This record gives sequence, C-alpha cells and structure tokens, in this order.
Amino acid sequence: MPRRIVTLPRTEGMELDIVSYGRRGPGARATLSVEQIEQVKRTVGRAAEVLVKVSGGARDTGAARAHLKYIDRHGKLQVETDEGVTLQGRTVADGLIADWQLDLCRSHYIAKPAAGAKDLRAKLVHHIVLSMPAGTPPKKVLNAARSFARENFALQYRYALVLHTDQAHPHVHLVVKCNHEFQPGRRLYVRKDTLRAWREQFAALMREEGVAANATPRQLRGARKGFKDPIHHRLRELRVSKDARNETVERAPAVSSFMRRRLQSVAEEIQKGGAVWEGGRDRLLATRSEVVGAWRVVAGKLRSQGDLQLASEVDRFVSSLPSPATDREDLKARLLAHLNDRRRAAASVERTAEIPPRNVNSR
Repeated sequence: MPRRIVTLPRTEGMELDIVSYGRRGPGARATLSVEQIEQVKRTVGRAAEVLVKVSGGARDTGAARAHLKYIDRHGKLQVETDEGVTLQGRTVADGLIADWQLDLCRSHYIAKPAAGAKDLRAKLVHHIVLSMPAGTPPKKVLNAARSFARENFALQYRYALVLHTDQAHPHVHLVVKCNHEFQPGRRLYVRKDTLRAWREQFAALMREEGVAANATPRQLRGARKGFKDPIHHRLRELRVSKDARNETVERAPAVSSFMRRRLQSVAEEIQKGGAVWEGGRDRLLATRSEVVGAWRVVAGKLRSQGDLQLASEVDRFVSSLPSPATDREDLKARLLAHLNDRRRAAASVERTAEIPPRNVNSR
C-alpha cells in the first residue's frame, strides 16, 4: 500500500500539545519535556496571556488612511515603519499610502457594493493589535512587537506600527499591507491558525524581554471568550432607573442592534426572575470534561517524573477553574453585577445626603 501524507483536522480550542492520547510511537516520550513543563508552570501560575487580534482592515485608500490616522492619533504619536524610520505629523498617513502604492492595487479599482450588499473586495491593509495586560512595561511590549513585525513581514509586506499607552494595558497597533512587495498575486491572509501561531510567537518574544508571557487556548484556563467591543460599549452605557414596582434597565442609545436585542431579552428574564437558557451548554460541558481529563493526565505524568509539587499545583489549578457558562449566562451575571454596583453607589449617595452638615459655629 503506497504511503501518503494526510492532514488531520484540529479541534478548535483543544490544542493541548502537552499530552497525547494516541499510541506511543518508537521515538515518543513517555514523560514531559522541559519546554512542556515550563508551559505547565506558566499556565497554572496564571502568567500573563498575550492578545493578538485583527482589529479590522481597509478595502480602499480612504479606509486605509483612517486606520493610519487612528493609530498615530492624527499625527500626535510616532510611527515606526518597516524601513526603520520614525515618522510623526499629520501627513504621515498620506505619505505611507503613497509610499506603499496602495492606489495601484487591483482591488482599489473595484466598485464599492451597494448599501446592504456584502463587500467582496480584497483588503488593502490589515490592522493587527498586539496587547499585554496592565502592568507590563510598555517599552518591552514595543520591543517584542517590533521583533514580531520584522520576523513576519520584513521584506515581504510593508507595515507601520505605533505603541499606545493611553489605556491600562499597553498595546501596539500594526497596519500591514496585504499585497506582497516582490511576488505579484501573493497576499497576506490571516486565518485562525495564523492568529494561533502569532500568539505563541509574540508570547515567546515577550519572554525574551523578561516578561512571563503565555499563549494557551482559553478553554485550558477556564476563561471565557471575550465580548466584542460593541458589547463592552453597550454594558458601559447601561443605566439603572427605579419605578414604583421594580428596578429596570434603562436603555442607552444603540451601539449594536444585535446587542440591543440580546440585552433586552436577558434584562427581561432578570426582571421576571426566570432562568437564562441557551443551547450549546452540553457541548460546553463536554469541552470542560475533556480539558479536565487532559490536565489530570498531565498531573499523572508529573507525578511519575517525581515532580509532586507541580502535580499538586495542577490539581489546585483544575479545582479553581470557574464553572462553565454560556454567553447568555455570563451576560446575565455581568448585568446583575452592573446593577448591584449601581445600587450600592446610589445607596452610598443617599446615606451621604442624610448626614446633617456639621455646624462649625455651634460654639
């Protein structure tokens, strides 16, 4: 029977490369390697998890200009280019568009679709964000991002990057041209596997900077998938108002019609006192069972290697995993926490108002 190479599908979110449930081959290891043990230590120690995401892109020069102006805050921040040049000013975006020759890309001349129709034009640029949690030195984030961009895009795809420190978590915005510089027809595509590899690479670069960064699937840490930006904005804009019968959620101006409908549905269930139900919970529980089983195998291998302390840490880590919850269940918990915070703040204001002012002239 002739030999042939096959590609096995990967189950999304279950890329735990620490153990294998398959039959051990001739050269397979029955124990964990040094690299795998270090990964286990970082994960159970809750090392900082890196974030790498695509924050959008542009299909015409106008949108590309908007992305470049956003990352340099309309000329207020310094921009580093793939040529090692530092630029600053209001004309940087126009200069980069001309230098990258975005107006010569084929997709630039395809007509924009009508309103409501899907835009099938190829992207001119990708907007990538590399982020670390609060407390990470911004200079180290910039150094790692600079190395990341150079290793992935230098002499292939033009790019520009800017460090942002206006939020608690330092992050770098990276705008990359999609068309290859020297191979016509070759383009930069960003898929899930690409983002997974980029996360691991950025975490390794942060570790080279002395930061104990990690890049593990969220399922292995019991973490939930984060809400998209419109949902976060929507939650921040919620207000609480009281009527004669009950507390209600006052609806702010819509950020997303989808989010508005979901929030309204969950808020109504909260007011009625009903349980929030969502399909897919069985799959969620099955995934958690697989994760726990994988960690138990890791703990067993560590014990067989004599590392009893780390095995105990793995057991404690598994025991501390939060209960799995669906999107609607998590949204309900966040809404209730938001309402409780508002109630406590209002009660504090009322108590302060009831305290009579001190009469300094009473003597």
